[in-house]
Amino acid sequence: MAAMKVGIVVPYSWSFWGGVVEHAELQADALRALGHEVKTIMGNDPPGQFTRVLHPRHGRHGDPPPDVIPIGRSVIVPANGSLPNIILSPRSVFRIRDALRREQFDVVHLHEPMTPTPCIATLAFCTAPMVGTFHANGDLGWMKIGTPVWGFLADRLDRRIAVSPLAAESANRWLPGDYEVVPNGVLIPPRADPANREDRIVFAGRHEKRKGLQVVLEAWPRIRRETGARLSVCGADPLRVKLLINRLRIDADGIDVRGFLPQEDFTDELLRAKALVAPSLGGESFGIVLVRPLACATPVVASDIPGYRETMRPESCVPFPPGDVDALADAVVGLLADEPRRQAMGAAGRAYAETQFAWDAIARRLVDIYEQAAA
Repeated sequence: MAAMKVGIVVPYSWSFWGGVVEHAELQADALRALGHEVKTIMGNDPPGQFTRVLHPRHGRHGDPPPDVIPIGRSVIVPANGSLPNIILSPRSVFRIRDALRREQFDVVHLHEPMTPTPCIATLAFCTAPMVGTFHANGDLGWMKIGTPVWGFLADRLDRRIAVSPLAAESANRWLPGDYEVVPNGVLIPPRADPANREDRIVFAGRHEKRKGLQVVLEAWPRIRRETGARLSVCGADPLRVKLLINRLRIDADGIDVRGFLPQEDFTDELLRAKALVAPSLGGESFGIVLVRPLACATPVVASDIPGYRETMRPESCVPFPPGDVDALADAVVGLLADEPRRQAMGAAGRAYAETQFAWDAIARRLVDIYEQAAA
């Protein structure tokens, strides 16, 4: 397997955490571990007054690492029930063109390839073989506008990947073609003991209605009263979480609002916790938020929704009806009350993640796809 120079194009900002940004960073690390050179083209929003005006949530401070090629600031554009930070600056088009000419990649991998401007500009200018990964699930209403205008550029993709069957189905509805399902990989720590955990559960996600933070907050007073556990809220903007707590008029006793956490800190949070709660209401294409704790031997209590359902296993996850506050509380209280069961679920989840979602194996699959695209 000859070493390749791989360009990864992400239409979002490095400065703001999200599933696709995390996926691309771990993908780059895994490809480098196999001996390939990798650079990532994406947005960047330096900390300062201008960024605070444009973005209501906190991001990563400082400069991106040297392997990231920043192409401009992002703006928030509602899409698929989420609030991604997309780069729409016309200047970014020329920066992408220049980066592609300068770097001379052997293959370019685009994430959400139909998203402007980075991916659309790449499809228009790139002369190297191109592979696209489709992440989103749902109606993808924005494609009603995008498909007639730039949908023809999808034909420039040499291979198409979807992170799940649902994502493939959603993309195929607008862009018919052949999609290979390659699941998201997750960061798997070298060691994870399901025992000796703190009395703590974790919520991880942005402050968006579809992520269901309000559901776990409404269930929290009972969970706190009956278990004595603490809740770590990770990923959501701290100010908006506190405003939501006030609006719901719930007792915030035992709630620790962590905000954005770097990869290492979030992993430590999961390794200390007894469970992760994923109360999403819908719109999920793949349960990456479920697999990450499973890799840390941390069982999951999650909404029984499409996207999560394909990832959940009864030996490691406890489902509950989406939006059902009482059912969520029952599931968490019942799990924390049975420590042998909880530990067994953690061990089973760890084994499942290691066999199905380790980045080493997924990166090798990607390299095979790259070689086929370049052939």
